[in-house]
Amino acid sequence: MQSAMERVRTALTALGHPGDLVELPSPARTAASAAEQLSCPVGAIANSLVFEAEARPVLIVASGAHRVDTATAARRLGVGELRRATPEFVLDATGQRVGGVAPLGHPAPLPTLVDTALSGHPEVWAGAGVPHALFRTTFDDLLRLTGGAAATVGG
Repeated sequence: MQSAMERVRTALTALGHPGDLVELPSPARTAASAAEQLSCPVGAIANSLVFEAEARPVLIVASGAHRVDTATAARRLGVGELRRATPEFVLDATGQRVGGVAPLGHPAPLPTLVDTALSGHPEVWAGAGVPHALFRTTFDDLLRLTGGAAATVGG
């Protein structure tokens, strides 16, 4: 059985991404910690956040500089309400634990919104399935890799 990190690498390469993962010296459970270890702006960290909408998982890939406005995101997704998912719900939906969720490599694709604020960075860093690994990409490639829709998700 593949680890969460290997499932992310496999998903990346299957989609034409080099699949190069960067392992950090210590876990980065926050965007600020990841940005500090990578020497990049916190806004260039692409946080993969799982929410529950009508008992189904939804993924919002948000800039590390933003908080998700759940009411705005729910309207964009056409659902009544978004609730932050429990760690158990996240693990069931993604096969990855909170603190290291990647935007892909899940058992099944999730409806996904990608924060347009990430487009302001020439490169962005997204989780690779565990808290100590990330991969480099771009906003456009993140849209392609996730099949997500670009959206303003917060501020």
